[in-house]
Amino acid sequence: MSAETIIGIDVSRDWLDGFCLPGKQRFRLQNSPDGYARLLETLQSMPDDLKVGFEATGGQEWALWRVLISMGINAVQLPPAQIKAFAFSMGKRAKTDQIDAELIARFMVVRPEAGRALPDEKLQFLRALTVRRAQMVDARKRLSAQISARRKQGVSAELEDMDSSLKAFLESQISELEQRIEGVIAQGKELSAKAELLRSIPGIGPVSVAMLLAEMPELGRMTATEAAAMTGLAPMSHDSGAMRGKRVISGGRRSLRHVLFQAGLAASCHNPVLKAVAKRMKQRGKPHKLVIIAIARRLVTIANAVLKTGLPWRISPVV
Repeated sequence: MSAETIIGIDVSRDWLDGFCLPGKQRFRLQNSPDGYARLLETLQSMPDDLKVGFEATGGQEWALWRVLISMGINAVQLPPAQIKAFAFSMGKRAKTDQIDAELIARFMVVRPEAGRALPDEKLQFLRALTVRRAQMVDARKRLSAQISARRKQGVSAELEDMDSSLKAFLESQISELEQRIEGVIAQGKELSAKAELLRSIPGIGPVSVAMLLAEMPELGRMTATEAAAMTGLAPMSHDSGAMRGKRVISGGRRSLRHVLFQAGLAASCHNPVLKAVAKRMKQRGKPHKLVIIAIARRLVTIANAVLKTGLPWRISPVV
């Protein structure tokens, strides 16, 4: 258990709801510069061993995170899946912002090692670019589905020019973002060195490299099990007594899991070691999706090992 002063903050679009341990004080402030200023005034009167934590909320917590770090306050971002599991273990079913803040604080007491530190500015910018690229790719996918639907309805001709222009715009945006992503990686000594190591692994292409660097900066400093769990690729047991349930994957960083699934598809065809693994699994009658998930999981553990050792990947009979 930790003896630190802990503050859990539930961050929403408009509000910051906080809960402090061991004092059990609560507060509610606006999620705005004025709210941050009032929060900092409150924190100045607290002990030096103060630690602040909040869930990843898709970006709503980043402004607060930067302010806290700039003032020298230990602030970490916590995985929502772990907070949810902790709430379940505590028998908490109700959900309000105040309850969530208390859960975050109590989770931090039980799991003081959990959470990640704020990435440096270059990594933050790289992440912003990869997130934007993913949004553009998703928009292109939706547009393609709409074009296909209109063709089936027989009304595609009337909108063909607009569709073509929009698709060309999205393609150009994606291309420009990919060039900027490559530029950011090339300009950073540590990033470019890590990227070169990751590229040595057949199946991990430019998109996977960028996503691993941006979304998983901890890679290379964790165990294989932790790496698989962080991407949501670790199989979860569902057993009870003599019943052996189906293993499932869940949690982790969803955007990263999707990219690694695509990398697993490529590795199952082009990585000589993982191709053999995939072949053996298929021969044992394993479903295609399960095979690709297993390959993706091995890919991320290989990537973790490569960054940990600082040595490029090489063909080995043992994976």
